[in-house]
Amino acid sequence: MPTIQEIKRRFEIIGNTEDLDRALDKAIRIAPTDISVLVTGESGVGKENIPKIIHQLSHRKHNNYIAVNCGAIPEGTIDSELFGHEKGAFTGATATRKGYFEVADGGTIFLDEVGELPLTTQVRLLRVLETGEFIKVGSSNIQKTNVRIVAATNLNMSEAVYKKKFREDLFYRLNTIEIPLPSLRNRKGDVHLLFRKFSSDFAEKYRMPVVRLDPDAVVILENYSWPGNIRQLRNFSEQISVVEKSRYITPEILIQYLPEEIENSFPVTQSKTSDKTFTEERNMLYKVLFDLKSQITDLKELTLELLKDSKSPSFYENNHDLINKIFKEEKSTNIVSEEASLLPSHSNLPAIQYPEKPNNDYRNVGTTIEIEESGNLSIAEKEIELIKMALMRNSGKRKLAAKELGISERTLYRKIKQFKL
Repeated sequence: MPTIQEIKRRFEIIGNTEDLDRALDKAIRIAPTDISVLVTGESGVGKENIPKIIHQLSHRKHNNYIAVNCGAIPEGTIDSELFGHEKGAFTGATATRKGYFEVADGGTIFLDEVGELPLTTQVRLLRVLETGEFIKVGSSNIQKTNVRIVAATNLNMSEAVYKKKFREDLFYRLNTIEIPLPSLRNRKGDVHLLFRKFSSDFAEKYRMPVVRLDPDAVVILENYSWPGNIRQLRNFSEQISVVEKSRYITPEILIQYLPEEIENSFPVTQSKTSDKTFTEERNMLYKVLFDLKSQITDLKELTLELLKDSKSPSFYENNHDLINKIFKEEKSTNIVSEEASLLPSHSNLPAIQYPEKPNNDYRNVGTTIEIEESGNLSIAEKEIELIKMALMRNSGKRKLAAKELGISERTLYRKIKQFKL
């Protein structure tokens, strides 16, 4: 059994990251078996190397190895590509054709982007995995094949199964052994090694001196997120090797060739939140608090209406604690004279503190919750500010202003009257 370093040299794999070595070690150990393998990882991490290693170290190495990109084949023809078809099976089928599973009999098939397979094709693939049998498109004859399937995907397969986009039984059949490959952003120590390898290859290809990086440029290179992983780094190396005249790359030169999101990849970045964005977020927060306060006010209105309409003395006895809890933060006073006449009397009724009622109208009872901010502004003051802004933006039209504020026109009218706007 070859060592990990031997495999790296043989298949030109660059890197010393522990996660990478673990993936290669797993591939070496399972290669002599016929176990199905699922290689997972982001796009561009080099998943295509694993099935090659598995095939070359297996007893199938002298038979065919076929790589199929499932995401690149149209849904209408993928069954024909994988399993073949009979002459006349569909329009354009002018001759009988062998599929990949028939051609690769005794060898290995690598199904890249297996998560993109249509559900109907997944059923056929499951049958091949379970029984080794398949049927050509347009045929009724069952054929046998002896292939080893290595699949790869950059999708979250558990999520795809949950959303019914991938069959659960097929997932478990393919996922007998899973080999996850790390992304390049988790292999910072390997980034410069890969860059040097790619730069050397392109220098030889285009017959020019090899580019070298300034130490500070190396730091920038390693701290970039590389969303496209190794594929992106390779293209970047080719671009800078061919386009840049200078063979010594400084940080200033390097940054010109990297996408703008590099700023989000540095260990320390400067916040670039605009004043406009801050204002929008602040106003959104105020609006949420405004809506919350309006809902509390409406709830208290409803509570008072129920108190007035109730004719049962037991209602107050049974809900005494709740009533006091609702109004405990209010500036309170005992209901007397005219207000007391609105509520049923009871000899054992505990003294209940109710909020003051301006202009003898219970519907205007509300709570102003003071929230200390930088300017000691209360929600009531912020309500006034938001209402004024909404009315101004809508040319004084209350209906449009209420819609913008997310409240009813009736509530807005009450607020305008309450705040004397």
